Amino acid sequence: METPMYLGIDLGTSGVKAVLVDDAQALVAQATAPLEASRPHPLWSEQDPADWWSATQGAVGQLRAAHPEAMRAVRGVGLSGQMHGATLLDRADRVLRPAILWNDGRSGAECAELERRVPDLRALTGNRAMPGFTAPKLLWVAAHEPEIFAATAKVLLPKDYLRLRMTGDHASDLSDSAGTLWLDVGQRAWSPAVLAATGLTEAHMPRLHEGSQPTGALRAEVAAEWGVPPGVPVAAGAGDNAAGAVGVGVVAPGSAFLSLGTSGVIFVSGERFAPNPERGVHAFCHALPGRWHQMSVMLSAASCLTFAAHLTGATDEAALLRDAEGHSGDLGALVFLPYLSGERTPHNDPHAKGVFFGLTHDTGRGALARAVLEGVAFAFADGLEVLEEAGGRVERLLVIGGGARSALWGRILTSALGRPLDYPAGGEVGPAFGAARLARLAVTGEDPAAVCRPLEVRRTVEPDAGLAASMAGRRRLFRRLYADLKAAFREADDA
Repeated sequence: METPMYLGIDLGTSGVKAVLVDDAQALVAQATAPLEASRPHPLWSEQDPADWWSATQGAVGQLRAAHPEAMRAVRGVGLSGQMHGATLLDRADRVLRPAILWNDGRSGAECAELERRVPDLRALTGNRAMPGFTAPKLLWVAAHEPEIFAATAKVLLPKDYLRLRMTGDHASDLSDSAGTLWLDVGQRAWSPAVLAATGLTEAHMPRLHEGSQPTGALRAEVAAEWGVPPGVPVAAGAGDNAAGAVGVGVVAPGSAFLSLGTSGVIFVSGERFAPNPERGVHAFCHALPGRWHQMSVMLSAASCLTFAAHLTGATDEAALLRDAEGHSGDLGALVFLPYLSGERTPHNDPHAKGVFFGLTHDTGRGALARAVLEGVAFAFADGLEVLEEAGGRVERLLVIGGGARSALWGRILTSALGRPLDYPAGGEVGPAFGAARLARLAVTGEDPAAVCRPLEVRRTVEPDAGLAASMAGRRRLFRRLYADLKAAFREADDA
């Protein structure tokens, strides 16, 4: 008898990842296909949903070509994806404009307007209105592209557009939908009041499901193209961070992870709705029933290393990391602010900018790289601080994401945070693995605690007191610089 397989698909900002996971939760295969974002104007960030589907077809096609027998054994499909994106469809499910992404900052004025229209917005949604969220984007479209807004029949999140192409269903899960600002997060239901404030109704929204529930089955033509059995169910899935938590087993209350990907996240699982919106903390539903989570989110994390590699002419990020490792001198007052796309936690400031401060004639590429690693670590430390204001102390964190491969960055992070960092085996697979776990739950109905077990910890990095002491002055300078430059950031955008 063939071993059942589960297909997890993660729609990221820079690419689509597809994984095959067997019944023993072993990773059988993985494949990726790249994506690029478009920035046609300052603060804008967009993608064509057709590119998402093409990349998904490409990644799954790679799996079929390399593992046709395993694909024939697929019993369920799970989805995860970048959160907050606004995919606008007409009555025939045609895409009306490029999707507005999570790191788009154009709707700052609309955030203020939404909070004016819904005075209890933060109590309902557990979050401040931020430009990254979906609801303010629709207010922007209504004001600046009224003909598009008038033609909008459905608003889907990015991964849910893939679901539509896969199954024909307008459906979503609660973890991803909590990031729209249209969800009453405590009640796990759409808020008619917030929808009405943006000129929408529940008819514009997809049906809501828990992440481990099935939402439909693959269309016959998609199943045939992918080489999987007909009628395979598709789980509701999760937003990328909740899916990452399911994948590494951060589902028990108080457990936490740090994701060092394009963006940076500290995620803490809980059994109650515990918002702290005044400090830019996100309080969302988890991907499993009866669970919520809090997140601090920085918009640019590992992407800062990519930026610095391009800026300094390094061959790639790995080469730049080698330069950082080779730098043994004192950084002095060299500080990097990682706000290349604005910032969420704790500043909620779409105008914030990236800054190198303290440059001299002696500053080399290795020092710049080291400053980038420290700047991202300091921003994570700011996020952890505000998370702990609303909840208990986070004792340790699992580390996932592409940046987790850097041992130097791990030492800097753990020393800036003052917490041990656990590196799990297979943690780099992240949300796609969690999506596969949700696919399994949708098929088998097993106890989530039995399936969503923590991954085995491969190594632990403990804080280095000496390194922490050497960074302490730059951490203080880091925090002061943002405060000193905040008004200038806004003036620069208004000029």
